Amino acid sequence: MTTENDMSAVYRELRAAQPYNLSEVARDALIAHTAARGVELLLADYALTVLRPVLDPPGPGTPEIRIDSSEPGRVFASQQPLWDEERDTLHLPMTASGERLGVLCVRLPSPARTAQVEELRELACTLAAALWGAGRVTDRYRRARRSSRLTLAAEMQWELLPGYGHRGGRYEIAGQLEPAYAVHGDNFDWSCEHDSLTLSITNGMGEGLRAALLTSLAVTAIRNARRSGADLVEQAGLADEAVHAQYGGREHVSTLLLRFDAVTGELAAVEAGSPRMIRLRGNDVDTVKLDAQLPLGMFGTTGYTEQPIALRPGDRLVIVSDGVYGARSPAAVEFGETLLESTVRSTRLQPAGEAVRTIVRDMLAFRAVGDVVDDAVVVCLDWAAAGADPSRPLP
Repeated sequence: MTTENDMSAVYRELRAAQPYNLSEVARDALIAHTAARGVELLLADYALTVLRPVLDPPGPGTPEIRIDSSEPGRVFASQQPLWDEERDTLHLPMTASGERLGVLCVRLPSPARTAQVEELRELACTLAAALWGAGRVTDRYRRARRSSRLTLAAEMQWELLPGYGHRGGRYEIAGQLEPAYAVHGDNFDWSCEHDSLTLSITNGMGEGLRAALLTSLAVTAIRNARRSGADLVEQAGLADEAVHAQYGGREHVSTLLLRFDAVTGELAAVEAGSPRMIRLRGNDVDTVKLDAQLPLGMFGTTGYTEQPIALRPGDRLVIVSDGVYGARSPAAVEFGETLLESTVRSTRLQPAGEAVRTIVRDMLAFRAVGDVVDDAVVVCLDWAAAGADPSRPLP
């Protein structure tokens, strides 16, 4: 079993590593100071469909490591370590504060014992946090995640995101954009505290770069208002003014703003457009109906109002843009509320991040065509019961 001194040496070398050399330092330190005989870091691609190697980039013809049909993929989806007997490899989830980055694969001479698994799991989480921070300095890990080139509009939208997931004290949140490599107007943003968060889901009208620029302005205006201490109504009003001042009412942004208190369960919403919200409570699913208000930017003087939403501990909220519920099959049948509610119900036992993947996957399977009619955003918010163990999957 790895000794404390051995792991201390690994952590010491990681702390001294340059951001762009983290993967090599982690590999070399594990091989030098533990029983590891080989190491690989796998990062999830933007579409959350494959895991891509960092240390040994795949060449032409190299089989993809698909999340839905591989041992490392099972670890990414379940967030639980797994011993791969065929490869003598321990696969460990790399997760930082609920943000799923990928999988750390450590080849060992024999199956890891419980204490060793826990040591390496903690190291994988530390490495994930370091990789997340390294993204502010180097493009290396963003490049590694790409299975194809992002459009300019998609590059803008992914750079706007606060992250892809977070676990707070009593809640968990996750989101995804689709098509991941060509999204243009859909986006989400959040600001998290231990027991509360503020969330926005936006959908700028139009296509391509035009929609991305519009959404970028709206998201930045909402952030500016939020960081100045504005409440939801003020955030919506100031963003409405900013978009109208730039576009004169010719363009608008459909937006849903939410403020959630995970201690009291109080949820307030400002509905300003097309995003739709589904509530899962046990096995029961319903669409949360809100009074429609004007999208941001139409007049610049719109007065918005908050609306309360009733929640109970254990509830799951799924928010989707019209690119999800408006998706059409090859026979021109709309995905709609019925299929959406059925898909949300099927995610009941999955953590938030995996629930988002399931909804996107089911929507794409329903659409079953290569050409994207509209882009889409899916966000999942879980409220844990008081006293729940925050290290375990939410119901």
